[in-house]
Amino acid sequence: MYVYAFACTLIVISYYFYGTHMDIKPFTIEEFFSLYEFSTPHMLSASDCETLSVRDLLRLANMPESALLDQRQNYTESQGNPDLRAAISRLYQQVTTDEVIVLTAPEEGIYVTMRALLEPGDHVVVLTPAYESLLNLAEHITGNVSQWAVRQTADSWELDLAELERLVTADTKLLIVNFPHNPTGLLPSTVEFESIIAIARRHGTRLFCDEMYRGLERDPQHRLPSAIDRYDRAIILSGLSKIHGLPGLRSGWLVLHDDDLRERIMSWKYYTSICPPAPSELLAQAALQAHGQLVGRNRALIGRNLALAEEFFARWPDMFDWRPPQAGPVALVGVNTPSTTTYCHALAQQRGVLLLPSSCLGYGNQHVRFGFGRGPFAAALGAYEATLAEGWTPE
Repeated sequence: MYVYAFACTLIVISYYFYGTHMDIKPFTIEEFFSLYEFSTPHMLSASDCETLSVRDLLRLANMPESALLDQRQNYTESQGNPDLRAAISRLYQQVTTDEVIVLTAPEEGIYVTMRALLEPGDHVVVLTPAYESLLNLAEHITGNVSQWAVRQTADSWELDLAELERLVTADTKLLIVNFPHNPTGLLPSTVEFESIIAIARRHGTRLFCDEMYRGLERDPQHRLPSAIDRYDRAIILSGLSKIHGLPGLRSGWLVLHDDDLRERIMSWKYYTSICPPAPSELLAQAALQAHGQLVGRNRALIGRNLALAEEFFARWPDMFDWRPPQAGPVALVGVNTPSTTTYCHALAQQRGVLLLPSSCLGYGNQHVRFGFGRGPFAAALGAYEATLAEGWTPE
């Protein structure tokens, strides 16, 4: 016992002195996509929704093209344009303009929050599988992360709240969740969501809730409130990449009630982007003016693509283990192959079809992520089914 305790102490000390200078784990999702995303003809694993041109976005927002053409390329306010922050605040029930930070990219929000909040040795609990930066940045800074894994049922995914009760203690600094969940499409019930918040509240633990997919629920009646409207120690990440289909704008935001933490986050933001790009802020305002149209359009597209997917998986029951998503444009699907990492590399290289292996999500090597938010999904699925029908296997 004493040897174990001494070893743990050495680990914490080493992280305290060296942890923030050690190499961070590879960002395997981005490394994988960098190999294939822009050269593989058939994308079946996109995490975003179908995009549109600047011209079409301005038309949807009833904004003249001259508004963008006349936009001066000056520095902007570091916390974000007040009009844009006001528009974002109206997406929530209990948020003021001053409680919003506009980001140069959603990824920046993860980085600056964890830098501002966490120190070596702090205990963090992360819902997994996860977008890697949600897990790896916390692990890199603190060296003390517990993973709260989703569980498979026969036909869906579920949360183990008893396990969360065990993991979160008075020493837990931060609980990180992502709802609707990427990559499984899991959406907690209202009772489950309130239980998660109650656990965090009981221990005074901050809750970082990635809500990038909030608004893309399959059942519009089952839309959870934002965590920022339910818990005063919540920190919300959201943006325009996913539900609005505008990842090219790189526009996102943080929302939090804590003035002191917001100032510390801003201090880190001065060392990253300083301020948002002026053209992106203007187009972000256009996107929020057309919020209902963009989200409705993408929700309908996901619905059509999911209907195709349901038929596809029904035709290949021996090849796939299919659990339909409850929300969002992605699903984690089991594949009957020895290694989905090997399978996905070969599928992209030999057949031009792109799926993301679960090894890039820290979830073994037997699943892939499907994405249902893109317009060419039907053609990509057709190309993949033709490959399967030929009896193709990785060479």
